Amino acid sequence: MASRLFGLVILIAITSALSTFATVTLMRYEGGRLLSYIPTLPSAGAISTPSPTTPAALLPTPQPAAPLSAPPSTAAAPLLRPSEEVAVRIAREAGPAVVNITSIATTYDFFFNPVPQEGIGSGFMIDANGQILTNNHVVENAERLEVTLVDGSKFPGTLVGRDPSNDVAIVRINAPAEKIHPLKLGRSSDLAVGQQVLAIGNPFGFDRSVTTGVVSALGRTLRASNGRLISGIIQTDAAINQGNSGGPLINSQGQVVGINTAIFSPSGGSVGIGFAVPADTIARLMPELIAKGRVPHSWMGASFQDVTPDLARALSLPATQGVLVAQIIARGPAAKAGLRGATRVQRIGNIRVQIGGDFIEAIDGVAIKNADDLQLFLDSKRSPGDTILLRIYRDGQEQTIELTLGEQPNGQ
Repeated sequence: MASRLFGLVILIAITSALSTFATVTLMRYEGGRLLSYIPTLPSAGAISTPSPTTPAALLPTPQPAAPLSAPPSTAAAPLLRPSEEVAVRIAREAGPAVVNITSIATTYDFFFNPVPQEGIGSGFMIDANGQILTNNHVVENAERLEVTLVDGSKFPGTLVGRDPSNDVAIVRINAPAEKIHPLKLGRSSDLAVGQQVLAIGNPFGFDRSVTTGVVSALGRTLRASNGRLISGIIQTDAAINQGNSGGPLINSQGQVVGINTAIFSPSGGSVGIGFAVPADTIARLMPELIAKGRVPHSWMGASFQDVTPDLARALSLPATQGVLVAQIIARGPAAKAGLRGATRVQRIGNIRVQIGGDFIEAIDGVAIKNADDLQLFLDSKRSPGDTILLRIYRDGQEQTIELTLGEQPNGQ
């Protein structure tokens, strides 16, 4: 016991002497022996001149500081991670293809004086002819278009064609060949959820801003400005804001897999839920847009009322999903095929329903869930001029009606 007490006194004395220069971070004392003692010393600049009462033998020996230019003892870590190198390369290579599109339209104030208004969006070059892909809502209603390239040069833009139903448009500029840097379209059908993507655009006028993220989901639907649904939409968490519209969504191979078109946001700013029109849709639409300036869409010439389980029970319908024919457009495909529209309006539950018209259960043997499902089927599976078979329910009996699809008129 005496030897253990003596050892502890010696240890306390040594620790007290070093307290000016060291902080004990680990100390274990067991069985009369000091098992570990690891001091953390201050930097050399913090060591003061020893006082006369401090034994010189207990002072640490200062080490000369290494020169600032001395190389590290180990190899320096790479400045960029592989994923960062990919993003930097894509931004460098794709950046010159991304353009700023300014649309100029005229509105009128309270006194009917003309007031020019500007809208800003993005786009990207797609071929050597100076053609640029963007969103329809970027150029819609524009009286004049101005395209700004990466070097700041500006060119007037000419609208080649647009498709409001898929929010896609093509603009052409007449620029020197050395200023044209087209991007290549990839295949959106090859995308996988979790795959890294990069978005380039001009949010709030900040030219060629780059954001990165992943594909959050595939196969979403998005409603276009004309009310029709766009299918196959890509969801991403790459930041998209006002002004990003029309810019490219790019995969790690530098290929365009979509056009950034919209965000979901309670606040109006990016919350990590953005949407892009898929590249496969763009590739399908481009030939028609370039050749005709528009894209023909299948049209039945009728409006529809969705059927719910409650509505089906109230009307004694044979299925709990499908559509009721509400209105028939004169001389349209539905009218020529002999479809019947609603004859009266009736309140069922809390909704007013147009009833008396045909109930459509299926098209070409494919069950129809609702009006949006019907429209998506016609857009993706059928073309104007195709003949379809409708399985309908009329006057308590099932029937089959043949209908030849027309082309959707402008404004429908």
